Amino acid sequence: MRTMRAGAAVLLAAISVAAGAQDFPGGKAIEMTVLFGAGSAADVTARQLADGMSKQLAAPVVAVNRTGGGGAAGYTHVAQQRPDGYSIIWNSNSISTNYHSGILPFDYHAFDPVARVAVEIPVLAVRADAPWKTLKDLLDYAKANPGKVRVGNSGAGSHTHFAASALFATAGAKEIEVPFGQGQAVVNLLGGRIEATVQLPAAVVAHVKSRDLRVLAVLGSRRDPVFPDAPTAQELGDPVALDMWRGIAVPKGAPQPVVARLQDAIRRTVESPEFAQAGRDIGFTPAFLPAEEFGKLIASDDVRLAGAMADLGLKKR
Repeated sequence: MRTMRAGAAVLLAAISVAAGAQDFPGGKAIEMTVLFGAGSAADVTARQLADGMSKQLAAPVVAVNRTGGGGAAGYTHVAQQRPDGYSIIWNSNSISTNYHSGILPFDYHAFDPVARVAVEIPVLAVRADAPWKTLKDLLDYAKANPGKVRVGNSGAGSHTHFAASALFATAGAKEIEVPFGQGQAVVNLLGGRIEATVQLPAAVVAHVKSRDLRVLAVLGSRRDPVFPDAPTAQELGDPVALDMWRGIAVPKGAPQPVVARLQDAIRRTVESPEFAQAGRDIGFTPAFLPAEEFGKLIASDDVRLAGAMADLGLKKR
Protein backbone atom coordinates (compact mmCIF):
# COMPACT_ATOMS: atom_id res chain seq x y z
CA MET A 1 0.00 0.00 0.00
CA ARG A 2 2.82 2.39 0.90
CA THR A 3 4.48 1.62 -2.43
CA MET A 4 1.26 2.41 -4.29
CA ARG A 5 0.85 5.67 -2.39
CA ALA A 6 4.45 6.67 -3.05
CA GLY A 7 4.04 5.88 -6.74
CA ALA A 8 0.83 7.91 -6.91
CA ALA A 9 2.53 10.84 -5.22
CA VAL A 10 5.39 10.77 -7.72
CA LEU A 11 2.91 10.58 -10.60
CA LEU A 12 0.88 13.49 -9.27
CA ALA A 13 4.04 15.55 -8.79
CA ALA A 14 5.12 14.80 -12.37
CA ILE A 15 1.69 15.79 -13.69
CA SER A 16 1.84 19.00 -11.67
CA VAL A 17 5.28 19.89 -13.02
CA ALA A 18 4.18 19.13 -16.59
CA ALA A 19 1.06 21.26 -16.20
CA GLY A 20 3.15 24.12 -14.80
CA ALA A 21 5.58 23.82 -17.67
CA GLN A 22 2.75 24.04 -20.22
CA ASP A 23 1.66 27.34 -18.62
CA PHE A 24 5.22 28.71 -18.47
CA PRO A 25 6.05 31.48 -17.73
CA GLY A 26 2.59 32.50 -16.48
CA GLY A 27 3.54 36.17 -16.24
CA LYS A 28 6.35 35.45 -13.77
CA ALA A 29 9.65 37.25 -14.32
CA ILE A 30 12.56 35.37 -15.90
CA GLU A 31 16.08 36.30 -14.84
CA MET A 32 18.75 36.33 -17.55
CA THR A 33 22.27 36.25 -16.14
CA VAL A 34 24.78 38.27 -18.16
CA LEU A 35 28.40 37.36 -17.52
CA PHE A 36 29.88 40.82 -18.01
CA GLY A 37 29.16 44.36 -16.86
CA ALA A 38 26.72 47.01 -18.02
CA GLY A 39 27.65 48.48 -21.39
CA SER A 40 29.81 45.51 -22.39
CA ALA A 41 29.29 43.71 -25.70
CA ALA A 42 27.53 40.87 -23.89
CA ASP A 43 25.29 43.22 -21.94
CA VAL A 44 24.15 45.40 -24.84
CA THR A 45 23.14 42.44 -26.99
CA ALA A 46 21.56 40.58 -24.08
CA ARG A 47 19.27 43.49 -23.32
CA GLN A 48 18.11 43.61 -26.92
CA LEU A 49 17.26 39.92 -26.65
CA ALA A 50 15.59 40.32 -23.26
CA ASP A 51 13.33 43.09 -24.57
CA GLY A 52 12.18 40.96 -27.48
CA MET A 53 11.65 37.87 -25.35
CA SER A 54 9.60 39.88 -22.85
CA LYS A 55 7.16 40.81 -25.60
CA GLN A 56 6.95 37.26 -26.94
CA LEU A 57 6.44 35.66 -23.52
CA ALA A 58 4.17 38.37 -22.07
CA ALA A 59 6.41 38.28 -19.01
CA PRO A 60 9.43 40.36 -17.98
CA VAL A 61 12.84 38.97 -18.91
CA VAL A 62 15.29 40.84 -16.69
CA ALA A 63 18.98 41.01 -17.53
CA VAL A 64 21.13 40.82 -14.40
CA ASN A 65 24.90 41.38 -14.56
CA ARG A 66 26.92 38.83 -12.60
CA THR A 67 30.56 39.49 -13.32
CA GLY A 68 33.83 37.89 -12.34
CA GLY A 69 36.29 35.25 -13.46
CA GLY A 70 35.78 35.81 -17.17
CA GLY A 71 32.21 34.52 -16.80
CA ALA A 72 32.78 31.91 -14.08
CA ALA A 73 30.71 33.76 -11.46
CA GLY A 74 27.64 33.88 -13.68
CA TYR A 75 27.93 30.28 -14.83
CA THR A 76 28.25 29.09 -11.24
CA HIS A 77 25.21 31.05 -10.09
CA VAL A 78 22.90 29.74 -12.81
CA ALA A 79 24.13 26.15 -12.53
CA GLN A 80 22.96 26.21 -8.89
CA GLN A 81 19.41 27.43 -9.68
CA ARG A 82 16.29 25.31 -10.05
CA PRO A 83 15.84 23.95 -13.61
CA ASP A 84 12.42 25.54 -14.05
CA GLY A 85 13.18 28.05 -16.82
CA TYR A 86 13.03 31.13 -14.60
CA SER A 87 16.82 31.38 -14.44
CA ILE A 88 18.56 31.46 -17.82
CA ILE A 89 22.08 32.33 -18.87
CA TRP A 90 23.40 34.34 -21.80
CA ASN A 91 26.19 31.90 -22.59
CA SER A 92 28.98 31.71 -25.12
CA ASN A 93 32.13 29.80 -26.10
CA SER A 94 33.46 30.98 -22.73
CA ILE A 95 31.79 28.01 -21.02
CA SER A 96 34.50 25.89 -22.68
CA THR A 97 37.42 28.30 -22.26
CA ASN A 98 36.50 28.76 -18.57
CA TYR A 99 36.39 25.02 -17.98
CA HIS A 100 39.52 24.03 -19.88
CA SER A 101 41.53 26.87 -18.35
CA GLY A 102 40.71 25.50 -14.90
CA ILE A 103 38.47 28.36 -13.76
CA LEU A 104 35.23 26.36 -13.70
CA PRO A 105 34.89 22.94 -12.05
CA PHE A 106 32.12 21.94 -14.50
CA ASP A 107 31.65 22.16 -18.26
CA TYR A 108 28.78 22.75 -20.67
CA HIS A 109 27.04 19.55 -19.53
CA ALA A 110 25.79 21.50 -16.47
CA PHE A 111 23.30 23.26 -18.77
CA ASP A 112 20.66 22.41 -21.34
CA PRO A 113 20.96 24.44 -24.56
CA VAL A 114 17.93 26.49 -25.60
CA ALA A 115 19.01 28.38 -28.72
CA ARG A 116 21.93 30.12 -30.37
CA VAL A 117 21.17 33.79 -30.85
CA ALA A 118 24.08 35.55 -32.50
CA VAL A 119 27.64 35.40 -33.74
CA GLU A 120 30.26 38.04 -32.94
CA ILE A 121 33.80 38.37 -34.24
CA PRO A 122 36.63 39.43 -31.88
CA VAL A 123 38.60 42.44 -33.08
CA LEU A 124 42.11 43.68 -32.30
CA ALA A 125 42.13 47.42 -31.68
CA VAL A 126 44.78 50.02 -30.83
CA ARG A 127 44.62 53.74 -30.17
CA ALA A 128 44.25 55.84 -33.30
CA ASP A 129 47.55 57.58 -32.53
CA ALA A 130 49.45 54.31 -32.03
CA PRO A 131 52.49 53.82 -34.27
CA TRP A 132 51.17 50.51 -35.63
CA LYS A 133 49.08 50.96 -38.76
CA THR A 134 48.68 47.26 -39.61
CA LEU A 135 48.54 43.95 -37.78
CA LYS A 136 51.97 43.11 -39.16
CA ASP A 137 53.38 46.30 -37.65
CA LEU A 138 52.13 45.35 -34.19
CA LEU A 139 53.20 41.71 -34.39
CA ASP A 140 56.67 42.65 -35.70
CA TYR A 141 57.06 45.07 -32.80
CA ALA A 142 55.96 42.40 -30.31
CA LYS A 143 58.45 39.92 -31.78
CA ALA A 144 61.28 42.43 -31.53
CA ASN A 145 60.22 43.56 -28.04
CA PRO A 146 59.00 40.53 -26.08
CA GLY A 147 56.66 41.49 -23.25
CA LYS A 148 56.39 45.14 -24.27
CA VAL A 149 52.91 44.84 -25.78
CA ARG A 150 50.17 44.66 -23.16
CA VAL A 151 46.88 43.35 -24.53
CA GLY A 152 43.66 43.83 -22.58
CA ASN A 153 41.00 41.14 -22.57
CA SER A 154 37.65 40.63 -20.85
CA GLY A 155 38.96 38.39 -18.08
CA ALA A 156 41.18 35.37 -17.56
CA GLY A 157 39.66 32.40 -19.35
CA SER A 158 37.36 34.53 -21.47
CA HIS A 159 37.00 34.08 -25.22
CA THR A 160 38.82 37.36 -25.86
CA HIS A 161 41.72 36.16 -23.69
CA PHE A 162 41.96 32.97 -25.70
CA ALA A 163 41.65 34.79 -29.05
CA ALA A 164 44.40 37.26 -28.17
CA SER A 165 46.70 34.51 -26.91
CA ALA A 166 46.12 32.46 -30.05
CA LEU A 167 46.87 35.42 -32.32
CA PHE A 168 50.23 36.27 -30.78
CA ALA A 169 51.27 32.65 -30.23
CA THR A 170 50.66 31.61 -33.83
CA ALA A 171 52.61 34.67 -34.96
CA GLY A 172 55.55 33.74 -32.73
CA ALA A 173 55.22 36.96 -30.72
CA LYS A 174 55.29 37.37 -26.93
CA GLU A 175 52.71 39.73 -25.41
CA ILE A 176 51.44 40.30 -21.88
CA GLU A 177 47.77 39.44 -21.42
CA VAL A 178 45.97 41.79 -19.03
CA PRO A 179 42.53 40.67 -17.82
CA PHE A 180 39.94 43.32 -17.04
CA GLY A 181 36.42 43.22 -15.65
CA GLN A 182 33.43 45.51 -16.07
CA GLY A 183 34.40 46.58 -19.60
CA GLN A 184 37.59 48.29 -18.42
CA ALA A 185 39.89 47.04 -21.18
CA VAL A 186 38.80 49.77 -23.61
CA VAL A 187 39.02 52.45 -20.91
CA ASN A 188 42.58 51.41 -20.14
CA LEU A 189 43.50 51.37 -23.82
CA LEU A 190 42.13 54.88 -24.29
CA GLY A 191 44.11 55.93 -21.21
CA GLY A 192 47.34 54.54 -22.64
CA ARG A 193 47.83 51.94 -19.91
CA ILE A 194 47.87 49.08 -22.42
CA GLU A 195 48.94 48.97 -26.07
CA ALA A 196 46.07 46.96 -27.58
CA THR A 197 42.90 45.09 -26.78
CA VAL A 198 40.96 42.18 -28.19
CA GLN A 199 37.25 42.82 -27.73
CA LEU A 200 33.93 42.18 -29.41
CA PRO A 201 32.59 44.82 -31.82
CA ALA A 202 30.04 46.39 -29.46
CA ALA A 203 32.80 47.33 -27.02
CA VAL A 204 34.81 49.36 -29.52
CA VAL A 205 32.51 50.48 -32.34
CA ALA A 206 31.65 53.88 -30.83
CA HIS A 207 35.34 54.65 -30.25
CA VAL A 208 36.24 53.59 -33.78
CA LYS A 209 33.52 55.88 -35.16
CA SER A 210 34.87 58.75 -33.04
CA ARG A 211 38.36 57.97 -34.39
CA ASP A 212 39.84 57.34 -30.97
CA LEU A 213 40.56 53.68 -31.76
CA ARG A 214 41.62 51.81 -34.89
CA VAL A 215 40.85 48.16 -35.69
CA LEU A 216 43.91 46.40 -37.12
CA ALA A 217 42.24 43.05 -37.80
CA VAL A 218 39.25 40.88 -37.00
CA LEU A 219 39.89 37.44 -35.54
CA GLY A 220 37.06 35.56 -37.21
CA SER A 221 36.25 33.43 -40.21
CA ARG A 222 35.05 36.43 -42.20
CA ARG A 223 35.19 40.20 -42.20
CA ASP A 224 32.85 41.95 -39.81
CA PRO A 225 30.12 44.05 -41.49
CA VAL A 226 30.61 46.69 -38.78
CA PHE A 227 34.26 47.10 -39.84
CA PRO A 228 34.18 46.11 -43.52
CA ASP A 229 37.62 47.58 -44.25
CA ALA A 230 39.37 45.66 -41.46
CA PRO A 231 40.98 42.45 -42.82
CA THR A 232 40.76 39.11 -41.08
CA ALA A 233 43.91 37.74 -39.46
CA GLN A 234 43.67 34.86 -41.94
CA GLU A 235 43.85 37.29 -44.86
CA LEU A 236 47.05 38.65 -43.34
CA GLY A 237 48.65 35.24 -42.99
CA ASP A 238 47.86 34.49 -39.33
CA PRO A 239 45.57 31.41 -39.19
CA VAL A 240 43.31 32.54 -36.34
CA ALA A 241 39.54 32.38 -36.81
CA LEU A 242 37.63 32.37 -33.51
CA ASP A 243 34.07 33.50 -34.03
CA MET A 244 32.11 33.81 -30.80
CA TRP A 245 28.60 32.44 -30.58
CA ARG A 246 26.14 33.63 -27.98
CA GLY A 247 22.96 31.92 -26.91
CA ILE A 248 20.67 30.95 -24.08
CA ALA A 249 20.97 27.93 -21.80
CA VAL A 250 19.18 26.75 -18.66
CA PRO A 251 20.25 24.60 -15.70
CA LYS A 252 20.35 20.89 -16.54
CA GLY A 253 16.99 19.13 -16.30
CA ALA A 254 14.59 21.87 -17.41
CA PRO A 255 11.23 20.48 -18.67
CA GLN A 256 11.08 20.14 -22.45
CA PRO A 257 7.93 22.31 -22.79
CA VAL A 258 9.77 25.12 -20.97
CA VAL A 259 12.79 24.83 -23.26
CA ALA A 260 10.48 24.82 -26.29
CA ARG A 261 8.63 27.91 -25.07
CA LEU A 262 11.88 29.81 -24.51
CA GLN A 263 13.25 28.62 -27.85
CA ASP A 264 10.19 29.90 -29.71
CA ALA A 265 10.38 33.31 -28.02
CA ILE A 266 14.06 33.55 -28.93
CA ARG A 267 13.44 32.54 -32.54
CA ARG A 268 10.72 35.15 -32.99
CA THR A 269 12.94 37.82 -31.45
CA VAL A 270 16.05 36.95 -33.45
CA GLU A 271 14.09 36.86 -36.71
CA SER A 272 12.50 40.27 -36.11
CA PRO A 273 13.51 43.38 -38.10
CA GLU A 274 14.25 45.16 -34.82
CA PHE A 275 16.85 42.60 -33.80
CA ALA A 276 18.44 42.67 -37.24
CA GLN A 277 18.77 46.44 -37.01
CA ALA A 278 20.25 46.15 -33.53
CA GLY A 279 22.83 43.77 -34.95
CA ARG A 280 23.86 46.29 -37.58
CA ASP A 281 24.05 49.08 -35.01
CA ILE A 282 25.85 47.16 -32.27
CA GLY A 283 28.01 44.72 -34.18
CA PHE A 284 26.57 41.22 -34.04
CA THR A 285 25.03 38.90 -36.61
CA PRO A 286 21.66 37.31 -35.72
CA ALA A 287 22.17 33.56 -36.10
CA PHE A 288 19.35 31.48 -34.59
CA LEU A 289 19.85 27.76 -34.04
CA PRO A 290 17.30 25.58 -32.21
CA ALA A 291 18.19 23.64 -29.07
CA GLU A 292 19.28 20.37 -30.67
CA GLU A 293 21.54 21.96 -33.28
CA PHE A 294 22.88 24.43 -30.73
CA GLY A 295 23.79 21.56 -28.43
CA LYS A 296 25.74 19.86 -31.20
CA LEU A 297 27.59 23.11 -31.94
CA ILE A 298 28.54 23.55 -28.27
CA ALA A 299 29.85 19.97 -28.07
CA SER A 300 31.91 20.20 -31.25
CA ASP A 301 33.23 23.64 -30.36
CA ASP A 302 34.30 22.36 -26.94
CA VAL A 303 36.46 19.68 -28.55
CA ARG A 304 38.00 22.18 -30.96
CA LEU A 305 38.74 24.74 -28.25
CA ALA A 306 40.19 22.11 -25.91
CA GLY A 307 42.65 21.04 -28.61
CA ALA A 308 43.62 24.59 -29.48
CA MET A 309 44.10 25.54 -25.83
CA ALA A 310 46.26 22.48 -25.29
CA ASP A 311 48.43 23.50 -28.24
CA LEU A 312 48.89 26.95 -26.68
CA GLY A 313 49.64 25.63 -23.21
CA LEU A 314 46.45 27.18 -21.81
CA LYS A 315 44.60 23.95 -21.02
CA LYS A 316 44.60 23.13 -17.33
CA ARG A 317 42.10 20.23 -17.27
